[in-house]
Amino acid sequence: MTTSPGSSPEVEAARLLLDRMGVSVEQLLAAPVVRKPVPTFTAYIPVVADAVSEGTRRAYSSYWNRIEKQWGERTLDEPTPTEIKQLVAHVKANVVPRRNARGGRSAAEHLIAALRCLYRHAELDQLIDEANNPARKVAKPRRLPSTRGAVADTRLAEINHVVATTGNDPALDTLLLRLHTETACRRGGALALRPRDLDEQQCLIFLREKGETVRWQPVSPTLMAHLVRHVEERGAPCEGQLLRYANGSPITHRRYDHLWQRIGKHLPWAASQQISTHWLRHTTLTWVERNFGYGIARAYAGHTDTGGEPGATTTYIRATAHEVASALAALTGEPHPLA
Repeated sequence: MTTSPGSSPEVEAARLLLDRMGVSVEQLLAAPVVRKPVPTFTAYIPVVADAVSEGTRRAYSSYWNRIEKQWGERTLDEPTPTEIKQLVAHVKANVVPRRNARGGRSAAEHLIAALRCLYRHAELDQLIDEANNPARKVAKPRRLPSTRGAVADTRLAEINHVVATTGNDPALDTLLLRLHTETACRRGGALALRPRDLDEQQCLIFLREKGETVRWQPVSPTLMAHLVRHVEERGAPCEGQLLRYANGSPITHRRYDHLWQRIGKHLPWAASQQISTHWLRHTTLTWVERNFGYGIARAYAGHTDTGGEPGATTTYIRATAHEVASALAALTGEPHPLA
């Protein structure tokens, strides 16, 4: 076999192999390519929902429902990047208005993330290839800085007073606030806590949070004593959920929702700023960073060195409005209500 001018050794080797097999290039190109049938969104969404973590499923389920409503009977390889952009625009235009809404940017970001999750699994299942993944070709909207921040000491005292003196289970609610304020854990970490995760001797609790991250978090002897008493009084099984109602039933995310709704009714400023449990995480990590440095705050937060995590802690330790007000008062020589 002669070598064609300009041909690479790899091409010539392939031609030689085809000659020996008695197959021509024309026959190879004409042969039908057998591919897996591409499922519809209605058929594939439940498959992915069963494969992801509970947190991912909870975050994306409402967006997958919207996708199914719009494209349920279409196959995954049908929508184009332009159609995805049109769906994003539709979702942004019809987002439920909330006090802290930002023109539907968050909804658009989560919709694209939900689609990317679906198509990433479709790539892994060899239903589509990377080049034909339309979700890869649509950019997410730039994420705006969070409006959350650290709560001032006086305001935090007001919150604790309302929690301790109102509601149908002050013991549970004060324990929740103490747990989140001391550990800076997320709601998911608190809800995943089990009696077996308590190390009474060393005053440590084992936290399991998003991204399957785990860590032993130090707690005060006082908090440990209250957690142990809670387990004993409410009958939490060793392998079951630790935080429970007075009747022994495990609490859910709804307890947090009702808690902050009640706080907002008694403290209008908390309602207007949309204060939530995650603000306590900001509050604790800001205090730790100011007093013990970035490295300690990073470990306190449970952040790791993987992916985009190295800068994640900075989200929680930005200067607060109270610190800025103090700087303004010092600059102008005039007192400020927040300073």
